[in-house]
Amino acid sequence: MTDADQPSYFKRHVFFCLNERKNGEACCAQHNAQEAFDHCKNRVKALGLAGPGQVRVNKSGCLDRCAGGPVAVVYPEAVWYSYVDHADIDEIVESHLKNGQVVERLRTPEHLGR
Repeated sequence: MTDADQPSYFKRHVFFCLNERKNGEACCAQHNAQEAFDHCKNRVKALGLAGPGQVRVNKSGCLDRCAGGPVAVVYPEAVWYSYVDHADIDEIVESHLKNGQVVERLRTPEHLGR
């Protein structure tokens, strides 16, 4: 069995950028990223989606997509999301994390970097 044949420890892994820049540059922390992270983590737990073989929600430092912030990325699909509020997070959790359907309207435009 090769590494490619091994199941991932988590079915999906979500990283929320929580980076805060002290120099006044744009950053995800300015857009309530911590609150969104907390909300996502709570929703995933409440829906019974958390744990090995399921979903893991993690904090991250700068993901270098500041122009699209706040951002989160879902692996293994490598889908980047820009979100605004709890409704957006709820849609990502329900559609993508639970049902495997990417939320196209919330995808971070490919060209947006730092």
